Amino acid sequence: MRTDYDRIEQAILYIKENFQQQPALDDVAKQVHVSSYHFQRMFKDWAGVSPKKFLQYISLEHAKKLLQQNASLADASFETGLSGTSRLHDLFISIEGMTPGEYKNGGENLEIHYSHAETLFGDVIIASTSKGICHLAFIAKETEAVEQLKAKFPNALLIQKTDLMQQHALEIFKGDWENLAAIKLHLKGTPFQLKVWETLLHIPLGGVTTYGTIASYANQPNASRAVGTAIGSNPVAYLIPCHRVIRATGITGEYAWGSTRKTALLGWESAKIFGDN
Repeated sequence: MRTDYDRIEQAILYIKENFQQQPALDDVAKQVHVSSYHFQRMFKDWAGVSPKKFLQYISLEHAKKLLQQNASLADASFETGLSGTSRLHDLFISIEGMTPGEYKNGGENLEIHYSHAETLFGDVIIASTSKGICHLAFIAKETEAVEQLKAKFPNALLIQKTDLMQQHALEIFKGDWENLAAIKLHLKGTPFQLKVWETLLHIPLGGVTTYGTIASYANQPNASRAVGTAIGSNPVAYLIPCHRVIRATGITGEYAWGSTRKTALLGWESAKIFGDN
């Protein structure tokens, strides 16, 4: 699966750089060194939609249209214009911040289970405590990912083990949101970071918002830069949808796990909402 994702990632990057030329299927397939027929089928298997339809979703114009759906950025981002039972903000995900002691002592007395998994968007490492998911990140190398986890929780007991909490969380990458109510998050962060991360959970599937809007909803309207830093420190990729925050100009912007992956996530979510029509 990872090989297919690498090819899809390369294709998306090529499309982003050459979007104004509207490259044909053959042109994109050549970039990833597969036949047009194989690329069409591989892409359909990976994203659930055709390459042609996906190109529409990942364009910058699509992001701009999402912002312009209603009179204000807040309405476009948080109102229920994108109907569907699978939107994240319709489902309950609770955030329980670690106690000041747990935060300060690097996870002392915490037992953390971690495992590696493959997703449509690349390999991930996922970790959980008895209270919830504490870490989820896209990775390049498993050994480096474990070292990064240890650096975040230097005094915790780390055990390589897959548990039910992790399994529920990973279902989200299969487009299955039925068990989201069972997902809890146990996060290491300042009160301000926790507030920002909680605000991100209200951005609906298929929607986007801006850093300024998040600042307003977090009751920090003049702190866009601080909000941006908190968003960039998100410890659980995708479960807290920081990828849905873009610049006010409509440009998708940066992402802790790569701007190409951010574009792919937004496109995949749009495909789930709008279908392949």
